[in-house]
Amino acid sequence: MRIMGVDFGDARTGIAVSDEAGFLASPVCVIKETSFNETIKKAAKLAAEYSVGQIVVGYPKNMNGTIGERAEKSKRFAKRLEAATGVPVKLWDERCTTMSAAVYMNATDTRGKKRKNNIDAAAAAIILQDYLDYLRNTNV
Repeated sequence: MRIMGVDFGDARTGIAVSDEAGFLASPVCVIKETSFNETIKKAAKLAAEYSVGQIVVGYPKNMNGTIGERAEKSKRFAKRLEAATGVPVKLWDERCTTMSAAVYMNATDTRGKKRKNNIDAAAAAIILQDYLDYLRNTNV
């Protein structure tokens, strides 16, 4: 089953998709949209296009584990996306994933406009890969 990973943002939302075996996450695209409803529509369209059986949305908890405004907005996004797709959506702790994506971009010497256009998709791939590794290691 394919799983889609989402790094939801107010202006850019990264999308990644796994292979059929659920082994490897790959960045797909960045939805450049400021409308909450339009972002949901575009993400739902991608979920249908890739025939995903599950969606994982990054859940940006605060570093101390508390839930802030950003996490609450991601939770609302996840609920609306689940309603729009009919596909189960899981929230997944995404603390430090954008930082990890930035480290990766530095290591691959990705700079400027290309970096800005790809960092959110890379963050979505990191969120999804973390979830896939969890599933594999816990045999869920």
